[in-house]
Parts: sequence; C-alpha cells; structure tokens
Amino acid sequence: MKKIIYAVSLLMLFAACKKEIAKVEEVNPVVTDEMMASAVIYEANIRQYSPEGTFQAFTKDIPMLKEMGVDIIWLMPIHEIGVKNRKGGLGSYYSIKDYRSVNHEFGTIEDFKNLVKTAHENGMYVILDWVGNHTAWDHAWVTEHPDFYTKDEKGNMIAPFDWTDVAELDYSNEALRTAMLEDMKYWVAELNVDGFRCDVAAEVPTDFWEKASNELQQIKPLFMLAEAEKPELLKKAFHMQYAWEGHHIFNQVAQGKKKVTEFDAYIAKMDTVLEKDDIMMHFVSNHDENSWNGTVKERMGESVELFMALSYTAPGMPLIYNGEEYDLNKRLRFFEKDTIVKEKGQFFDIYKQLNVLKKSTKALHTGKNKAEYVRLKTNNNDDVLAFLREKEGDKLLFIGNFTAKEMDVLVDADGSYKNYMTSNTEELNKATPIKLKAWEYKILVNK
Repeated sequence: MKKIIYAVSLLMLFAACKKEIAKVEEVNPVVTDEMMASAVIYEANIRQYSPEGTFQAFTKDIPMLKEMGVDIIWLMPIHEIGVKNRKGGLGSYYSIKDYRSVNHEFGTIEDFKNLVKTAHENGMYVILDWVGNHTAWDHAWVTEHPDFYTKDEKGNMIAPFDWTDVAELDYSNEALRTAMLEDMKYWVAELNVDGFRCDVAAEVPTDFWEKASNELQQIKPLFMLAEAEKPELLKKAFHMQYAWEGHHIFNQVAQGKKKVTEFDAYIAKMDTVLEKDDIMMHFVSNHDENSWNGTVKERMGESVELFMALSYTAPGMPLIYNGEEYDLNKRLRFFEKDTIVKEKGQFFDIYKQLNVLKKSTKALHTGKNKAEYVRLKTNNNDDVLAFLREKEGDKLLFIGNFTAKEMDVLVDADGSYKNYMTSNTEELNKATPIKLKAWEYKILVNK
C-alpha cells in the first residue's frame, strides 16, 4: 500500500512539475498602460527584411531588436496575396486573399507561431497589420458573399481610390462585420498576437472598430494602432494614431518649405482635439514614405538625425521602420522582392541610445499620466524649437536648430544639465547664447 501511495505521490509531483514547466514556457507579456508609456514600435516588412524574406530569418533577429530597445513589433500584412488584378510580380501585401492564411513565401503557420513565441520570450509584443477596408479580387467572399462589397450604380464591385488590385468592402452589411471580427479573433485566440495596426482605419466605420476592440480586448489586453489621424477613433477603439500631419511638417521643415513654428501649432492643436491618454506615433519613415516618397536622406537631407531625436522627445511613441537602423539608402520595391542591407552605419547606435532614453526617464512618458510638455521661448522661435518635458522630478530639455545655418541661440531656461547624447555638462543661462550648428540638437537631462 505504501508503495502505491509513494507511486501516486511521485506521479502527482511529476504532474505538478509539468504544469509548472508549462507555465514558465507560456510566456505572454501583457499589454499595460505602463508598457505603452515608454514603448518603442518597430515596423517589420518580412518580404524585404532579409534575403530569405521569411518568418524564420526575421525571428533570428528578435533578440537583437530587443537589445536595440524595441518593444512592439508591427508586422506588415503576412496573409496570402491575391493573384487576380495583382500589381507587379509578387503583389501588394494589402491585397488579402484569405485573412486566416499566411503567405507561403514567408513560411508556415508554425514558423509564425515561433516568431510570436520568440518575441514573447524576449518580453516583446507582436501586432498584425489588419486590412479591413478591402480584399483581393479572388478572396472567397467575392463569389460566396458578393453582398459584402460596395457596388457602383450598375451593381459592379469597385476598387477604393486607385487601388485596382482590391475590392472595397461594405460595412452596412452586418454579416460582413461579423465575419471580419471573427477573422480578427482567430489571430488573438489561436495565434496569440497582441494587437493590430489597422490599415486606412478612417475608411472603416468607427462603430465597427469600437465593437471589434471591445470584443477582442475580452480575449486578452491588446494594443491597437490606427493608420489614420482621426481623434474619434481613439475614444473607444484605438490607443494610438499616426501623427501624419506632424510627419509632413517634418519633411516640409527639412526642405525649407515651412518653419518649425508649424510644429508648435500642430502640438497645440493636438492638445485641444485629443484626450489626455491618446498617443500619437511619430516617425521619420514607414513603408509608404520609403517606397513612394523617398528615403529619409531624399526627404530630409542632413537633418535626419535631428528629426529622429524629435520623434523620440515630442509627446508620443516613436516608430522605427526596418532598415532605418542600418541607414537604409534606397526605396524598397513594393510589389517585388527587395532586401535591406544590414550594415551598421550612423544610425544603429543612435537609435539604441534614444531607445534607452525613452525607457530611462519619466519625462518622456506618453499615454495615461504622460509627461508635461512646455514650449520654451528662444530668440528665434521660427527656426529654433526648444521645449521642456517633465514628470515626477525627471526633466528633459530639447533644443534644436531647424535650419541649414549655424546660429547663436538664447533659450528661456537656466541650470546645469547633462547632454544625453555626448555625456558632456551643459550650462544654460537665459542671458548667454549657445551655439548650434546647422541641424544640430541637444537633449539635456538631469545630472
């Protein structure tokens, strides 16, 4: 009898150990307000990220991205791409043939699961690019549910804008809404993704996103990003929206078409139209900008690092588009295979340094309980941007010369600070000018 009891005890102990091991293996970092406060987001284009263009090749680099300081990985669409009316040889990622599939060129569903698992083991989050406004012309719904699609006066399905490789969906149809939401739930419940970046979110009714977000968040906490600049989307559906207008101002100031006071006006406007916990996403590039409008060097010339620094220190969350950390100097082809050249140059260590800064100071917190932002007066507000970020005793001053000429700058601030990027001590005095080279900036923090 004792032997039987001993054997049973061993089995129970073994079972308990197995459960404990399983619990440790099931790493699943939770999306929280604290995470969002200091997070850095990284856009990954699987096709172009590596010569292989696969999930496996990207997964190998996840620990490196973690070390660089990335928190949220946004994967551009990974689904099977439509063939009918396809653009180019490989087609657009945004022409979805099947929302529950993975593009076989990227690998298998098991490869994708391993990507998510590896990210979670590194304390990182994975969000999927979700294309809710349209599908490929050979999506099964086109023949099985033609009522899911927008029609012209003759009853023909239509393409949105000039996107001839896709057909526009009709959200007045409740059955479409149900089907779309069920496909989104699949990736959360079955594949354990941590949220969505929703393509052309403003073109889909806000009430759909609100219902979708509410039901999806009941499965687990998610991070929701709207590819839009539409404040109503942030009320109940999304945590963050694109700072599209801010990005366009970046480009125009860099090109001498606008003064930096336009950014002042933008920040002031956002203060009035956004709620306290709404997050703006700032960026110097993304897949659209890179492929269609040019590399950061083409658009911003010698001012790139200045605008990188501003995207980190202004209120919001910074985005890195894959390849920017390697000084990406070409427009990646959109409909064909291309490859990022992974050679560290000027920007890798700068991004790493800025990522450390984002996490190490409360003065850059965003979302709920975000840090204060105060514009500081200078002797030339048209060409110099200076501001103070502050929270719970942490202070950060940003000063930037947004011109191609050297200038002496007076800033309405006093005190002794550490220049974060150089570790030098900097003394500020309202009556003593500091010299800034063309496109130079300073990030000053508590000593």
